[in-house]
Amino acid sequence: MSTVVNTEQAQSWNGYEGEHWAQNQERWDAVNGGFDDLLLTTAALGEHDRVLDVGCGSGSTTRQAGCRVCRGEVLGLDLSAPMLARARESARREGLAHVRFEQGDAQVHELPADTYDVAISRFGVMFFADPVAAFTHIARALKPGGRVAFLCSGEPEGNEWLQALAALRDLLPIGGLGTPGAPGMFSLADPDAARATLSAAGFEEVEVVAARAYGIWGRDAEDAAGFLLGSGPGRHLLSQVDEESRERARRRLTAILRAHESDGAVRLRTSAWLVTGRRTDRSERAVARPERSSE
Repeated sequence: MSTVVNTEQAQSWNGYEGEHWAQNQERWDAVNGGFDDLLLTTAALGEHDRVLDVGCGSGSTTRQAGCRVCRGEVLGLDLSAPMLARARESARREGLAHVRFEQGDAQVHELPADTYDVAISRFGVMFFADPVAAFTHIARALKPGGRVAFLCSGEPEGNEWLQALAALRDLLPIGGLGTPGAPGMFSLADPDAARATLSAAGFEEVEVVAARAYGIWGRDAEDAAGFLLGSGPGRHLLSQVDEESRERARRRLTAILRAHESDGAVRLRTSAWLVTGRRTDRSERAVARPERSSE
């Protein structure tokens, strides 16, 4: 793997978290797949486009982009070796020879300048150590006027899976999970911060639009509770309490998820921001960081 600055994320996504996502690729795609058509339609991929999929994971959106870009090429970039192994296996099975994958940190990974027509991401751009630097690097890889379209976590109160976990606050050390602007999956959950970050990175015509979709988390409440608590954040929370608290948390979460059972599945709403922008045509772009309010 090339140079990495997001060392904690690299450790996580090449450890338990990455293994869990790779082993449960179909389940995670069932959770997030409701956004795929919106993302790819908004990206307006042309059949000759060169596409960069940032934080591509196991490659679902990369391969779907490959089906739309039949005469172009698609590069999926991710930190996680386990997930990329699944991505390459799936692309080979589907005969997508023009879709390839590289392991690397999108904040610093060597990308040819002025090359890609569009950059996309489905929840893969929220984990940068320095978001402005990362998006500036991505912008340089785009052709002048090139487009970006990505999904990032939206308002915490709109995410039913997060609200279900929040109901366990007296049993698990939930802390600031879900706080907009905090490092991690909700780092871009404040739409004004998302706009400022992209503008500082050299994008114009930046738009942030609310999007919601329902994902399938399990066959029934017990299955969904086990899956949610077995994911990286859930596993981390459980590891900090005793066995009695873990069991109480599982029982309560299962009870909460009963209300979301229907037609043989547990469906939970996810809130996201669909962010779009266009790389400026200026050859010289100053990197200005968004100011943080002191209020």
